[in-house]
Amino acid sequence: MFALWGPDLTASLHSADLREALKAAGAERLQVNVDDAHVAPAMRIPTGDEPIGAIVSVWTSGPADVVVAALTAVAERVAGWEVEERRPIDPPETWDGSRSEGLANVAVLRRPDELSQEEWLHRWLVDHTPIAIATQATFGYLQNVVVAPVTPDAPPIMAQVHALVEELFPIEGMSDMHAFYGSGGDDAVLNERLTTLMASVARIGADRDLDLVPTSRYLYSLT
Repeated sequence: MFALWGPDLTASLHSADLREALKAAGAERLQVNVDDAHVAPAMRIPTGDEPIGAIVSVWTSGPADVVVAALTAVAERVAGWEVEERRPIDPPETWDGSRSEGLANVAVLRRPDELSQEEWLHRWLVDHTPIAIATQATFGYLQNVVVAPVTPDAPPIMAQVHALVEELFPIEGMSDMHAFYGSGGDDAVLNERLTTLMASVARIGADRDLDLVPTSRYLYSLT
């Protein structure tokens, strides 16, 4: 998975030239999560001066450096990681390049220094996951644990990334908190869900040092 920065990423990430370059590098599938016009009203949380413009996922049996080179050709900056994927909620998926339904939020997580990797993973994957599912209107939930960086020259703040989470919400959730949290218009339910979720978020350190990237989701088969 790769974080990308730069102007005009939407057109370049959908280009046939990029897909051909990735296919030649051994890639079988491409997922483009890009902050485009469809999600303009959504909330963003950056850790650096410039928000991440896209998150790109590539399934490949080829060398990572060739994939990095293909993405570097279309972006100003690239940071990437080998990840291990978990899918607590499988979203509907069509691998034809069409826009997937809803809002796809990608959170870039960094483990707090005070937690060991083992404790952090337990709090996140075991304790937090059912709470996140119960308190939000997600129809897709994917967790990616970082195994190793593939861009050693990435900025230090990106070298500290430990996981990337993708959550899919109804598009109305960009401006309607009840739609985002699935609280059915009931303010008491909304407040209870917010309180419960934020307490759990704090336990894994995701209340700080977080990048949140609102995106549209596009899936391509390269085979």
